Amino acid sequence: MFKKLSKKKIMDALETVIHPKTGTSVVTAGAISDVSVKDAEVFVTLQIDQGTAGIMEGVRKKCDEAVEKLSGVKSVRTVMTAHSSAANGAAPAPAGQNQAPKKPAPKKGFGHGKRPPPTPEPIKGIKRIIAVASGKGGVGKSTTSINLAAAFAAQGWKVGVFDCDIYGPSVQRMLGEGAKPEFTAEDMIRPVTRHGMKAMSMGYLVPEGRATVWRGPMVIGAVQQLLHGVAWAEDGDLDVLIVDLPPGTGDAQLTLVQTVPLTGVIIVSTPQDIALIDARKAYDMFVKTETPILGMIENMSTFICPSCGEHTDIFGHGGAKETAAEKDIPFLGEIPLHLDIRTHADDGTPIVLAEPEGEHAKRYLDIAHKMMKGLMDGTAG
Repeated sequence: MFKKLSKKKIMDALETVIHPKTGTSVVTAGAISDVSVKDAEVFVTLQIDQGTAGIMEGVRKKCDEAVEKLSGVKSVRTVMTAHSSAANGAAPAPAGQNQAPKKPAPKKGFGHGKRPPPTPEPIKGIKRIIAVASGKGGVGKSTTSINLAAAFAAQGWKVGVFDCDIYGPSVQRMLGEGAKPEFTAEDMIRPVTRHGMKAMSMGYLVPEGRATVWRGPMVIGAVQQLLHGVAWAEDGDLDVLIVDLPPGTGDAQLTLVQTVPLTGVIIVSTPQDIALIDARKAYDMFVKTETPILGMIENMSTFICPSCGEHTDIFGHGGAKETAAEKDIPFLGEIPLHLDIRTHADDGTPIVLAEPEGEHAKRYLDIAHKMMKGLMDGTAG
């Protein structure tokens, strides 16, 4: 059955859907940017122009209906991603949103003289948005993100987690398997609920193991839609949305700071020099974009042997604390490299929830408590 459900058959089905602007099929119009199939689950990406989300919503539904008729289809999900038709390649507005008003001319050096980015728009029902960044991959930023989110939730806050890594999402694994996202009556994406927290990730939308081969404008559109096109607060306001950023200082990071007003950012790094170089670059980017920096966490600060408990400073020790002092930002704490932290993340239950009374959970809880106090009394960052 699966072999018969080919990409060609899906594209043939989509040929029956007419694009309202061109009068031809959405395939002929070039609006279908990606089609993937895994285990009879179909994922379709429909590119739209800015400001046409209302019109194209009906087209999205027709795409779903056309593919659903094919034999062997278990489920189909068509997602709209907005792009700019302007020749200058300006960042697109989120699907379903009007383009935000422009800021005054940017400071010298930012944007290289191009027109300024749109004004960030708050997400209704979300009180605070905190990004977790690293600059470098492999430093445990996602593990830190989900455990901090769980620590906020354990202390009474209503929490959401947004995986902003379009190419290499991992939050969907670290928070455990479960139901996939659905659509609300208003055609917003309904986030999944894991361990009492709301969560959204491309990993919930794209079949596992399937590469997301997208250029920058598509990444920008996806990030914007997953921020403003998700019903984060459908059943009540969120106290905080934790955004797990990908490595680097590229499209996803800039889109985030230009799309929504960030409460602040946490920088995560291991103590080694090579990681701290990239952490400093991340710091520099957020300074240039005038994003508050709430502090720095040293992850994998020391290796704790699970057999004997001996500490070994594999990556050195104290480098992040020294960098925080150098940049005059708060040092939030140290998290050791321990097998239990990794295995619980791989199993889909953050250690804060799996071993809430343990020493490692206490470190995350202490950091979250410190931040909650600072955010509520205005002293954070």
